[in-house]
Amino acid sequence: MFRLFSDGGSRGNPGESACSFLVFDDEENLVAFDAKYLGIQTNNYSEYIGLIEGLKFLKKQDIKQVRCFLDSELVVNQINKVYKVSNPKIKKLFEQVEILILEFDEISFNHVSRDENKFADRLVNIILDATNRKSQPTSQL
Repeated sequence: MFRLFSDGGSRGNPGESACSFLVFDDEENLVAFDAKYLGIQTNNYSEYIGLIEGLKFLKKQDIKQVRCFLDSELVVNQINKVYKVSNPKIKKLFEQVEILILEFDEISFNHVSRDENKFADRLVNIILDATNRKSQPTSQL
């Protein structure tokens, strides 16, 4: 079964944000990864986008069985319907996930520690670091 690790983060909440995902096959080989800058967003928004991007990738590859791992306990509990979604912007993302879920024969959403999600977390930080460097004013001599 494939494994999807996704993450999102913002520096400030809201603040500069990015998301990422990594996909591993059933032999634990890394088969894909991606990360992108999201502009000024909240952390929860970024977490959802990372998951959505990963699920869309899996759908395009016609992968039907996946275990998803996120370090956002809130997002995992919302998707597993332990918590309700009250924010209208997040509710739209939650609904996108619900639609994507229908594309899979077997899917689960699991909370993991940030350490267990370190590669997805690192990709988010690489994007945010690169974005931060671009926005820094250059000194004049």
